[in-house]
Amino acid sequence: MSGPVNTVDAPPGRADTGHPTAPCVEVGDSREATVGRIRVRRALPRRGRRTVGAWCFADHMGPADVTEDSGLDIGPHPHIGLQTVTWVTDGQVLHRDSLGSEQVIKPGQLNLMTAGGGVSHAEEATGHYRGTLEGIQLWVALPDATRHGPAAFEHHAELPRTGLDGGAGAATVLVGEFGGLTSPARHDTPLTGAELDLRASATVPLRTDFEYALIVLEGAVAVHGRPLRPGRLGYLGEGRDELRLDVREPTRAILLGGEPFPEPIVMWWNFVGRTRAEIDAAHASWTAQDDRFGRVRSSLPLIPAAAPYWQRAGGDR
Repeated sequence: MSGPVNTVDAPPGRADTGHPTAPCVEVGDSREATVGRIRVRRALPRRGRRTVGAWCFADHMGPADVTEDSGLDIGPHPHIGLQTVTWVTDGQVLHRDSLGSEQVIKPGQLNLMTAGGGVSHAEEATGHYRGTLEGIQLWVALPDATRHGPAAFEHHAELPRTGLDGGAGAATVLVGEFGGLTSPARHDTPLTGAELDLRASATVPLRTDFEYALIVLEGAVAVHGRPLRPGRLGYLGEGRDELRLDVREPTRAILLGGEPFPEPIVMWWNFVGRTRAEIDAAHASWTAQDDRFGRVRSSLPLIPAAAPYWQRAGGDR
């Protein structure tokens, strides 16, 4: 599940960093969109909240009915300057990329693709799975030290899992560190990405130097009396060493956190850069189908590049 980002999500006219705050509970609505043929709720980026740590994108996809031959149906498309982190909670998806990777992802497994200076991929029906599809796709902005590096792909069939206090549930560490456990997935900046499977109220450990946000996939929690349900993002700020989650029904949520990302970013379509010129160059390469993004072995049609608004007549330059 990949993008695209446009001016509704995050105005790309100027490079911008995140804007971390002191501990808080800011609740904002996700934006509903359709990507491929699946309905998504986009929690990040939003106007006024571009990043949480290095996390810069979050699409909660589904639930949707898929068949053996028709699923996400997202044809080959390019990325620069980011990692895609795909976590499926129900169903299966086939990932193909220009590195030659072909990997079915199932619940409890993680796909992570590092774009570096350029990669392309497609997300497809598996050819054998029929049923419900649901999950979340996340993007991580790469720091300047690695964002021009080589592309890479990794699949993790098993991830560390820890119980929450008093038997209230469990946490699966997707990326980075949580609760003394570290995911085997690559991360280029200090991060936390964890799925919380909550059966009762719990207090979860945090790092005071991280900012955090919470995305509920199913169920509901309350933080300091503020309810969070699917379709909303709760931004929590930085400076906490723990977080109390009040739970009245079984809940699945994604906890995102990290050191505030210091580098200004420009986001447009499926690209994360630092300047308009970088976005322009990536757009030109994909439109020309030169060698920058490689080729994906997919029967789905290539997704054409959306021109940045500043290239259009009357666009703000």
